[in-house]
Amino acid sequence: MHDIQSQPDTRGIALDQVGVSDVRYPIVVLDRAQQQQHTIARLTMSVSLPHHHKGTHMSRFIEALTAHHGEMTMFTLPVVLRDLKSRLDAQSARIELHFPYFIERQAPTSGAAALLDYDCSFVAESHLESDDFVLGVTVPVTSLCPCSKAISDYGAHNQRGQVSIQVRSTRDEENKPRLIWIEELIDIAEASASAPVYPLLKRTDERHVTMQAFDNPRFVEDIVREVALRLRDDPRVGWFSVEAVNSESIHNHSAFARMEWTRTDAAPNFEGMGKDALEHEVVPVS
Repeated sequence: MHDIQSQPDTRGIALDQVGVSDVRYPIVVLDRAQQQQHTIARLTMSVSLPHHHKGTHMSRFIEALTAHHGEMTMFTLPVVLRDLKSRLDAQSARIELHFPYFIERQAPTSGAAALLDYDCSFVAESHLESDDFVLGVTVPVTSLCPCSKAISDYGAHNQRGQVSIQVRSTRDEENKPRLIWIEELIDIAEASASAPVYPLLKRTDERHVTMQAFDNPRFVEDIVREVALRLRDDPRVGWFSVEAVNSESIHNHSAFARMEWTRTDAAPNFEGMGKDALEHEVVPVS
């Protein structure tokens, strides 16, 4: 049969990414407590296309995914990417995954347990001389407004927020990325907010969480700076992006804060990775 994709193209335009998107597939990821967790991901897989090729072979993306049995970690994704480059004769390859990750959470006083889901992402790239991996997690939290607490005779308005963290690891002596657990980023986000969010609360728990938030008021600016301080002090973190968004309870809009930071002595690991390698200063919380 005719291989139309392999025919030459005369327009002289190379494409950065061609591939498949919105692929749902069962995957296996690392779980700090259980070693492995099975979940369902939505994937985008792509490769670069040189100017002289008319198209890529879309079926080979699914073949590569199937060949690796859906095991997706910071250690296995480089292997999958190299396989994609080989199968599709490409100089670079990229995989982006979005998936729910479940952790059993216990209520703070009653100990009632239930599963809570967190939205997570992996973005992995492989180029001619470098690999890249970014871990992302979005964590629901509670925030209580410091201004509202300061000016009110009693009470203060609070709201549910989201803290989104993306991290890129530093590399070890073998140039492998150092492991950062999803659970660690969740812990950092929750510790930086007014209070965590729980899937199951009894009345004693609700009382505890309400007072915990009241005792720990946080603006979105506070949350981002608290996360930044914790990540900046971790030598495994070479780059991070953090954003906090509050769905305001007394406004018809949301409030947000966002920042990026790069460890300067780790910057060579990210050469060629674009604007993410820019350095940003962090202003410590007084």
